Amino acid sequence: MFVSSSLFENNGWIPDKCSGYGEDQSPNLKLEGIPEGTVSLAVILDDLDHPVFREFNHWTAWNIPCVDTIPGALPGGAVSETPFHIEQGIGYGRYVYRGPKPPLNSRHRYRFRVFALDAGLQLRKGSRKKALVSAMEGHILAVGELIGIYQRKH
Repeated sequence: MFVSSSLFENNGWIPDKCSGYGEDQSPNLKLEGIPEGTVSLAVILDDLDHPVFREFNHWTAWNIPCVDTIPGALPGGAVSETPFHIEQGIGYGRYVYRGPKPPLNSRHRYRFRVFALDAGLQLRKGSRKKALVSAMEGHILAVGELIGIYQRKH
């Protein structure tokens, strides 16, 4: 499965509006090659260069319908029905997309992974990445990823 965005290329610069220093808007994610039998999608966003944690989680979302584009600027909340049903776990302390926010002059890589799943997931409100990864076991049909780079310059 191939993941892209109209806002940045793979290994390209994530725009300020998608950062924690900007508007904290999730980018749109375009999907190609979604396998037959996909029932739902899940997204995990991790900072790959966090100075303390190997992968610092910024966003988890699941039970996204099988769509070819996950729109940007998704609303927050454990459950949202706009623009469609989506459930979000706690990443970076809240039920919402939390964009890149590295220290001043520190360049970090951020990995957006999208999972095509053969089922919907039953997770408790307040679930974190570890619970999502565990719930997806045995249900992953395909995984695609998009890497973005962000550096605060002022």
